[in-house]
Amino acid sequence: MSHRHDRALHVSALARVEGEGALHVRVDDGTVTDVQLRIYEPPRFFEAFLVGRGHTEPPDITARICGICPVAYQMSACAAIEDACGVDVGAAIGELRRLLYCGEWIASHALHVYLLHAPDFLGYPGVVEMARDHRTAVDRGLALKQAGNAILELVGGRAIHPVNVRVGGFHRAPEPADLQALARDTLRPALEHALATVEWVAGFDFPDFTTDHTLLALTDPDRYPIDRGKPRTSTGLAFAVGDFESHIVETQAPHSTALHAALAGAGRYLTGPLARYALNHTALSSVARGAAEAAGLHGRCDNPFQSIIVRAVELVYAVDEALRIIDAYEPPTPADVPVPARAATGYGATEAPRGVLFHRYELDAGGAVRTARIVPPTSQNQPAIEDDLRRLVQDHLDLDDVGLTAACEHAIRSYDPCISCATHFLDLTVQRR
Repeated sequence: MSHRHDRALHVSALARVEGEGALHVRVDDGTVTDVQLRIYEPPRFFEAFLVGRGHTEPPDITARICGICPVAYQMSACAAIEDACGVDVGAAIGELRRLLYCGEWIASHALHVYLLHAPDFLGYPGVVEMARDHRTAVDRGLALKQAGNAILELVGGRAIHPVNVRVGGFHRAPEPADLQALARDTLRPALEHALATVEWVAGFDFPDFTTDHTLLALTDPDRYPIDRGKPRTSTGLAFAVGDFESHIVETQAPHSTALHAALAGAGRYLTGPLARYALNHTALSSVARGAAEAAGLHGRCDNPFQSIIVRAVELVYAVDEALRIIDAYEPPTPADVPVPARAATGYGATEAPRGVLFHRYELDAGGAVRTARIVPPTSQNQPAIEDDLRRLVQDHLDLDDVGLTAACEHAIRSYDPCISCATHFLDLTVQRR
């Protein structure tokens, strides 16, 4: 084990997250004095690409920001454009959109729990190695991922970058018989898989680590937030989606190509599963609440490593919610409503699997986009991640190079960062003086 004060660690890339980047840590006289999550992916200029495009185009364009969460971008974009144009699509289209979003939650959470995060807890470099000893668990995770993809394909037209979504609704609505067959053959078995997932991950050994960040999530008085809601924090601040930019301030960090977000006057915060659960756990369905209680979750979980349990509970909820929507489904007729253009600014926010995703579009009278603003969850979480990494490294300076790197990577994967949405990660450098 090395204890040199001039020690430096270098890792070419972080495995099992979407993207690449670097982490720079400086240690002076045994104290961590600086942590920089360095994002070096060249900016992709999606906001600039949208300027001049027609008001019906943002859902399809922004979906390409992320191959894991395209529906999140489509739904936030639709909400913002429809808000600008003064259109309410109604309950039937809204429920079908929520069903599509459930499919994305199922697919994304299953991917993270089984393929990206579980290997850390079980001591494997990846899911391929884990499958040799835990084939039943991996098969269960793949079945859940397939269930989410099945919803995306039936409602959205395909699993990656769905093509059936449009401003105002859908190009076509699925047939009730097709959805009922999906529920019977795929989703009901998936609910059992999801419940087994909660029980499985609750048995992992978790590092003794807690955070004290302010939490931010959407809240909805009627249900657990996915496709809509009002932003609220754990400190009691609540505001309209249209006021998001008044309360969330983004600044350029010199070490990163991604903007860092903070609450105005309050500093860093955390969005995502831990925040959603803390602010909305009473709105979970009874089966999801029961799974959470059996797993030992209480009103708030402050250990980011235990976010895998919260994601598993949300898996249960998303499958259960999809079944509820299908059981009550009546095809919207027509499948979309007109969205005539007008000169206005609209705002939309939904709960991507990784946290609040905000869109704002300013349109001219002909419907062309004049300005666009997209705030993804990963960039919002970066200051909180940096702070947690600072404390984590401080507590583990006695580890050798391999051990310290592994601890940092495990911590990063706990947040499930979709770094390509805003960023890319990991080269790790530790300077000791």
